[in-house]
Amino acid sequence: MQMMVNWNGELMPLEEARIPVFDHAYLYGDGLFEGIRIYNRQIFRLDDHLNRLYHGWRHLGFNETLAYEDLKQRVIDTAQKANAENAYIRISVSRGTGIGLDPRKIDQTPNVMIAITRLNLYPQELYETGVAVVTVSTRVMNPDALDPRLKTIGRYVSNIQAKVEANRQNAGEGLMLNAQGYVAEATGDNIFIVCDGEILTPPPAAGLLKGITRATAMELADQLGYVCREEWLTLHDVYAADEAFLTGTAAEIIPMVSLDHRPIGDGKPGTMTLRVMKAFREITSEAGVMVGAR
Repeated sequence: MQMMVNWNGELMPLEEARIPVFDHAYLYGDGLFEGIRIYNRQIFRLDDHLNRLYHGWRHLGFNETLAYEDLKQRVIDTAQKANAENAYIRISVSRGTGIGLDPRKIDQTPNVMIAITRLNLYPQELYETGVAVVTVSTRVMNPDALDPRLKTIGRYVSNIQAKVEANRQNAGEGLMLNAQGYVAEATGDNIFIVCDGEILTPPPAAGLLKGITRATAMELADQLGYVCREEWLTLHDVYAADEAFLTGTAAEIIPMVSLDHRPIGDGKPGTMTLRVMKAFREITSEAGVMVGAR
């Protein structure tokens, strides 16, 4: 695979890619992004990712100069050019180019970058043994400041700070709460717990990103015959859970076996978790948009 970048419609190798120094996402974090997986030459849930991107595009008031189908085809063409079999796609969209906060005083033609690269969040052995998580002090952003459903570039500064906290404790991941103390999400993942045979996950109103892998895990749980529902959760619910797992495009689905040095269940990946993981691996070998399809 050759790592490729599509910058505003122009294809180039990663090594040749450059962005304007006054790009608004680079200067102010005024942009959106999506991370998407390619499995076996297929792009996984591309439309779901693009729908979320365009919802944010309209929410932030970016000029819609690129039609949905045109962007979709750019993604497919870039993946095909990279000859990507198993890879990671990063789409970034900024408001435009120019210095200063006032959008009226910049060129509001959105800059659209598509990159085909590789990304592995966790070592392979953790998918077998599970990841240890700690609660961090950094809280998720309040919706009266910026809606957490927006996958904006700037909001991830707080997630990075939370990850730094977790790293200081040598933990695999950090769990973030909202301002009211309810469980929201991990720094780069959504969280699920298993309690009394049911799979529970916080609702979007708790301050989390509605992950595409999160939605996939909920669908798979339903297909496996499990009750899977959204529920407001506290740390007590996670400490007392029988199982837990995390989901995300980069992480996929990974067992969570402890929180704050307390084992979850027996401290090993649980049966229901493993069944959902197995189902996810099965569908990622067959579902998606074929690279190069028109």
